[in-house]
Amino acid sequence: MMMKKLGLSVAAMLAALPALAQEAAAPAVEAAAPVMDKGDVSWMMTSTVLVLFMILPGLALFYGGLVRTKNMLSVLMQTTMIACMVMVIWVIYGYSMSFGGGTSPYWGGLGKLFLAGVTPDSMAATFSAGFVIPEYLFICFQMTFAAITPALIIGSFVERVKFSAVLIFTLVWVTFAYFPIAHMVWDASGLLFVMGALDFAGGTVVHINAGIAALVGCLLIGKRVGFGKDNMAPHSMVMTMIGASMLWVGWFGFNVGSNLEANGGATLAMINTFIATAAATLAWSALEGLQRGKASMLGAASGMVTGLVAVTPACGSIGPMGAIALGVLAVLACYFFVTVVKAKMQYDDSLDVFGIHGVGGIVGAILTGVFSAASLGGIKGDDYSIGAQVWIQIEAVAITIVWSAVVAFIAYKIADMIVGLRVEADVERQGLDLTSHGEQAYHS
Repeated sequence: MMMKKLGLSVAAMLAALPALAQEAAAPAVEAAAPVMDKGDVSWMMTSTVLVLFMILPGLALFYGGLVRTKNMLSVLMQTTMIACMVMVIWVIYGYSMSFGGGTSPYWGGLGKLFLAGVTPDSMAATFSAGFVIPEYLFICFQMTFAAITPALIIGSFVERVKFSAVLIFTLVWVTFAYFPIAHMVWDASGLLFVMGALDFAGGTVVHINAGIAALVGCLLIGKRVGFGKDNMAPHSMVMTMIGASMLWVGWFGFNVGSNLEANGGATLAMINTFIATAAATLAWSALEGLQRGKASMLGAASGMVTGLVAVTPACGSIGPMGAIALGVLAVLACYFFVTVVKAKMQYDDSLDVFGIHGVGGIVGAILTGVFSAASLGGIKGDDYSIGAQVWIQIEAVAITIVWSAVVAFIAYKIADMIVGLRVEADVERQGLDLTSHGEQAYHS
């Protein structure tokens, strides 16, 4: 009998072992390693290349078609060299200044100078707990944002600025304006991030930042020779339409990629990028038709870019109906600045960088606080306060405006002291293609 009881006890103990093993393994399950989903990685690689497509050839052709024939190549060259220069300085110190892991509200520090500590195995967080993407991929994606932003600025002073001055300005401005503001908005320790400002894909970081620097530039540099007298119409609306269309296609990398994952949130950003842009294009053409009797291709392209700019900060948190309203309201503001304010103030923002990117970015950033509310189709819950969020958005916009304007003013002055900003009047009349680059876009 004793042996029988002993046998039963041993059997019971052996039967309990699997349960004990499961209990012991439970903590290991909770602390499982983050997941790198290959679908997310594939989408983010695609998004990164799409943003590059926005710059080269998208933005280059969009701006190139808007200038006169004699300056076409100068715009292509400036866009190309700005993008390449910013890519190099991004990996040297820009990424560290933006996302270096520091705790300052204003910059990321130098902890990742020269990409120190980054390897193919290091990961960057996404918006979902437990899911990551390779850090090299995050670096490349953010690098394309840094590359396009200063390239946007040149549209305000095309046809009259020295090539070397453009590069010097860019170097100073991205270092002290773009990198810090990117940190303030998108890093967890950043000033505007901690404030609770909403900027899904770069309304403040890219568009307001660039638009304000563009306004400062055209005011400091002055008008083109013959402004208001000579014919300065775009030389190729075909090129401009091609470029604008490339921008729209590439913008899906810009906006949808900012979700960092291929999931439902990405599809929300996607539909909003479609709908706001379509509504804005229709609205601009309708306004133009009512005022002038004819709707132009230039107006349609302007409306297209306005919608893209305005929806950028909002695309991840508003609904499609809000996107329609946002696109239309942004056009009302931008159309007024481009057709009325610029003419009244007589400043030569040549390609309407401030009028579209600056004003459209401001409207989009502020109205993000409105249309993100669930009651208006957004994703924010019942405890969301439109008034409180709009005030935060206004503060974020104001900080961005002041920061960008001060840095831009200093950057232009530095470029002016080193090489001079403007070309000579005779050089400007001849055109920058031949005088700056020794070649022509077209041969008769």
